[in-house]
Amino acid sequence: MSSTRKYNIAAAVLATVFVIRLAALPPAAAAKADAPALFPTHISEIARQAKPAVVNIRTVKTIKGGSRVFRHFYGSPFGKDNPFEKFFGPFSENDPSRDFKQRSLGSGFIIDPDGHIVTNNHVIENADEITVRLSNEKEYKATVIGRDPKTDLALIKIDAADLSPLELGDSDNLDVGTWVVAIGSPFGLEQTVTAGIVSAKGRTIGSGPYDDFIQTDASINPGNSGGPLINMQGQVVGINTAILAQGQGIGFAIPVSLARDIIQQLKNDGEVTRGWLGVGIQDLTEEIADYYGIEDRKGALVTEVYEDDPADLAGIRKKDIITEVNGTPVTSSRELSKTVAGLPVGKRASIKLVRDGREKTVHVTLAKRSEDTLVAGHGATGSNGTLGLAVAPLSPDIARQFGFDTDEKGIIVTRVVSGSKAEQAGFKTGDLILEVNRRPVDSTRNFKQQIDRITSGQNVQVLVKRGRGGFAVLKFVK
Repeated sequence: MSSTRKYNIAAAVLATVFVIRLAALPPAAAAKADAPALFPTHISEIARQAKPAVVNIRTVKTIKGGSRVFRHFYGSPFGKDNPFEKFFGPFSENDPSRDFKQRSLGSGFIIDPDGHIVTNNHVIENADEITVRLSNEKEYKATVIGRDPKTDLALIKIDAADLSPLELGDSDNLDVGTWVVAIGSPFGLEQTVTAGIVSAKGRTIGSGPYDDFIQTDASINPGNSGGPLINMQGQVVGINTAILAQGQGIGFAIPVSLARDIIQQLKNDGEVTRGWLGVGIQDLTEEIADYYGIEDRKGALVTEVYEDDPADLAGIRKKDIITEVNGTPVTSSRELSKTVAGLPVGKRASIKLVRDGREKTVHVTLAKRSEDTLVAGHGATGSNGTLGLAVAPLSPDIARQFGFDTDEKGIIVTRVVSGSKAEQAGFKTGDLILEVNRRPVDSTRNFKQQIDRITSGQNVQVLVKRGRGGFAVLKFVK
């Protein structure tokens, strides 16, 4: 027998033995032997079924003329650090005193046969025109049903028939490492499908008081904003929202568990109602926890109690440490804000706190949190709804970004509501408020108090400073 024939016979025997042993493996071991089975094979089917529900959103908005500061920091006092800025096009370089049209692109998805579409607030905020383009290339004008800037969610509606809505899933049970699919219009390229895994959950990126993002490596780019993040069952588990400029391949989505109730409130009422406690809070540092004898560093330290608000009326004091709300442990200041915001307005809440080393329980009747209420928490802003102005303390970082000296006194204007008294009076984002009727302003609370003291119908004069552009006196009638 030739050596070649002996080699072929031996190889055949070994191959037969290998096949027999592989067939004898238990199912789990056999799956491991087949590495490609670890990857989903039906992504194309998920994409095919979901695409009719995913829409392209194009908006046109009029940007009022303003200073260089306004153009650079439109929509945020934090300039280039705004996590949403990449979803908008470049600003006009024309005469800053003239109005100009700004066009933006985004995505959304249909949630019911009536034509309701979920997207991001920053996609459609202040838009003069909203056009929705379906996967079949039909276009419709959309109307805004409601917006929630706090979570960057919005609900719009089109009048169309034969729609294919997507089903909302459960993001609470979404595991890290799970495969997900993102569909949207990155850079205006409609119906783009990307896939990846859930990289992390509960991410905080500094975009607002209710940060709780799903992080994914499924490619999300400008224009994907508002589109769905879909699990392997074809259900929406997140709303694609933000990217990090410095992070390649990192995207963030709002969990559908957070969005579900907000979407329902927007559909029913056109707005979101949140519980309001009326306190300033911060996390417990290791030193503060040790000082107050809190072993696990869980809880939120009360830094300020707003006069005549629910916490004040219930007897909560500065330096109290809130540890539970209605039996739910409070792990951080952010967790406290989210818990209270989700409670019914007008209902009593049981709050457990630590004061002077002793546990105490108080009962608070929650009020409605609205745009004309000072918002509590780290880095928060306040607003006066009558005036239509949002303001914030002047930190050294914000002072430098707006061209002010770091030792300046006053508060910074972070937002001017379109059509409000503030806009008519000439307020602009980036104005530094120094005085109200010749009285110095040293805090957002002090500003609100001074405005509140002025009788309806009286004249109000506000002294502001505009970066290196000098001083201005803005007048309006309360």
